[in-house]
Amino acid sequence: MCGRYAFFAPAEAVRRLFAVDVVPDLAPRYNIAPTQDVAIVREPARGARELALVRWGLVPAWAREASIGQRMINARAETVAEKPAYREAFRRRRCLVLADGWYEWQPSTSGKQPWFIYGQDGETLGLAGLWERWRDRASGATLESCTIITRDAAPAIAGIHDRMPVVLPRAAYAEWLDPESTDAVALSRCLAAPASGGLVAEAVSRAVNDARHEGAQLIEPLRPAAS
Repeated sequence: MCGRYAFFAPAEAVRRLFAVDVVPDLAPRYNIAPTQDVAIVREPARGARELALVRWGLVPAWAREASIGQRMINARAETVAEKPAYREAFRRRRCLVLADGWYEWQPSTSGKQPWFIYGQDGETLGLAGLWERWRDRASGATLESCTIITRDAAPAIAGIHDRMPVVLPRAAYAEWLDPESTDAVALSRCLAAPASGGLVAEAVSRAVNDARHEGAQLIEPLRPAAS
């Protein structure tokens, strides 16, 4: 799964990597948690990419309450096209969730050890995601939300956790984002394609376990203990 991640790329890098014209200067974030607002890239109309801030934890349009989103931060690539909660968004509202790396926790004799996992080239990752728009029947307020799609972990990190977010290769961005692309087989191939470049995993401080902690120190590799 993916339950915590970081996004700290400058606006210029986002414009270059994701072909978005308007990118606000967002504060770097090193401990993004579910239910918080997160940055996504989407195409509401073909060819018109935009960066939007939406809540992490997808709320289906038919949901009675927004709280259901707390249980829908991830969707499995193997079933996302058929699950009622994700089926319509998979067909028409796909997005890239922007991340510079994510955290996973590995069981150990002294408790769970957090690892920060990022692209070998150091570039911002486009994680496959879905977005949805929900309307509160009582107040009329509208909420936009998203989920991150996950798959079996790559061999390089499978020893840490058996699942990982789908890191889309850059060559797949256009098809994945195109709202007129509705071929489920082709879209599923996007989810199965290997990411561009390799992945690096580094053990980091357990300070990241508390979602209230923030700062670049959270992704600094642990120093080996002195012998």
